Amino acid sequence: MSRITSVFTELKAAKRKALIPYITAGDPSLDSTVPMMHALVEAGADIIELGVPFSDPMADGPTIQLACERALAHGTRLRDVLAMVVEFRAQNQHTPVVLMGYLNPVEAMGYDVFVEQAVASGVDGVLMVDLPPEEATEVEGFFKDADLDMIYLVAPTTTDERIQRIAESGTGYVYYVSMRGVTGSNALDVPDVERNLQRIRQFVSIPVGVGFGIQNSQSAAQVAAISDGVIVGSAIVNLIAANAQQPDMARQQVANLVAGMRQAMDA
Repeated sequence: MSRITSVFTELKAAKRKALIPYITAGDPSLDSTVPMMHALVEAGADIIELGVPFSDPMADGPTIQLACERALAHGTRLRDVLAMVVEFRAQNQHTPVVLMGYLNPVEAMGYDVFVEQAVASGVDGVLMVDLPPEEATEVEGFFKDADLDMIYLVAPTTTDERIQRIAESGTGYVYYVSMRGVTGSNALDVPDVERNLQRIRQFVSIPVGVGFGIQNSQSAAQVAAISDGVIVGSAIVNLIAANAQQPDMARQQVANLVAGMRQAMDA
């Protein structure tokens, strides 16, 4: 059983929902990422999505685009991100880490090399925005043979047929994009999310986390009531950006946000 599946099993038994924060590795500096990961866990995170910076993050809005630019300006590479996971694992062997990003850096490294080094580093799953299941048939064996969970996106416009395909290929959890558009949107329609989750669960048996539009404790609690997990990215990355020159302040403000979400979700 993967770390991701174990965590969801533990949470279900405790009647709690997963809190899954996202940060961009290397933003605002390489040295700040691992301390931020530990701060997220201490504040109540169950799984961490660690963004691999990329020069053309087409699914992301300005907040995460700028985070990628800042990380790349420091020379953050995929190998650096894997090294961060190694450092994180020196103190934390329980919290799952999912690498979220785009296909190009993995292709440049080579699928076999990436998978080998990801597993050795302590990575638990991958979510590559531009690798849909229809195009993953030739490479998904690399990941599945190594027990790396392959996490796929489902959008409001995803057809039933495609959801079925994702149900056959995806492991760990499904990431439901709660609205049309890019990350950082804030027009969350909770009843619409609930209707779509009901449709998705007709085909998908693994947990479904919801991201996009979750900005505060109230929206986190609303989404937790109808999903298996709450995924929050831009709200955290905005705080990191606002305190880029004060890493201690950034960690404290992010911890306060995540702890508030955790408390609201558990309530």
